[in-house]
Amino acid sequence: MGHKFVTPIKVGLLTVTIAYFLFTLHATFTLSWIGEWEGLPEPLYTWIFLTDTVAYIFLIFRFLASTIALATVILYIAKKDFPKTKLYRLIQLILIFEGIYWIGLLLSGIWGIIPTDSGFSLLISTGIPCTFSSIAIPTALFMLTVKLKPDKPQKQAIRWGLLAGIFYVFAFWLSNSGMWMITVLDKGWSLFSQYPELIPSFAATLFGLLGLAMFLIYFAKTSWQIERIQDLKVGTVGAVLVALGLYYLWNYMTWIFFGGWTEWYAWFLGHNLDLWLLALPILGLPVLFYKQKSEENSN
Repeated sequence: MGHKFVTPIKVGLLTVTIAYFLFTLHATFTLSWIGEWEGLPEPLYTWIFLTDTVAYIFLIFRFLASTIALATVILYIAKKDFPKTKLYRLIQLILIFEGIYWIGLLLSGIWGIIPTDSGFSLLISTGIPCTFSSIAIPTALFMLTVKLKPDKPQKQAIRWGLLAGIFYVFAFWLSNSGMWMITVLDKGWSLFSQYPELIPSFAATLFGLLGLAMFLIYFAKTSWQIERIQDLKVGTVGAVLVALGLYYLWNYMTWIFFGGWTEWYAWFLGHNLDLWLLALPILGLPVLFYKQKSEENSN
């Protein structure tokens, strides 16, 4: 069979990259954060000025990554014979810029770890999550970039890709769990009797994301010796994408239908630069039901 211009996986991939680009575009050109440190006492003034400024500078690299990703997907879908070497180079560029973006959180992590008046709250909401994310994720992405070459064995690239997935989910668990913890510390457990619709979100964050990360570790262990990407259990990858995407989609839709404003939603909706992941189920579902032979024929 010839090349199919539209397949469910291509539609899902395009949708996710559009979401990745649009959410990053919005964050890049929303400049209301400038000056939010004015009127604050020292050292809070300096820390917020530095962390916000540094994070924004590094955010530009994610904007570049999302722009290249969208252009790459459009070209891949539109062109019948997209050069494999060129495709790999573009993917490597995306991985490098995405990795650089995460390094920008290191200063926030340092701020959260050193002793301050905010103490435990800043440690669990910023210190631990940002430090882990700014070190683990870039390391995995940069190593994946080095190993991802069309003329090289795929084993090492698969391993670093699996590790990158684990680190991403752990980072999401740390950051979102930290925000839930300080929300509960501020509002108390009575928050859940006032807003019972938040209970699934709390449970999915503290236990669901952790469970997903543990499952990814198991999946990585069972896939560690795989030599070719084609030999990965694609259905399992699809299930993980769906689960992660539904987590973000559920939290977003809960706020739309039930409302209520807490520190949790202030973080999740106002400062969460990974909210674009709510589009993942559109890609994850066709990957979940992916048929190797039929897909190869269609491409």
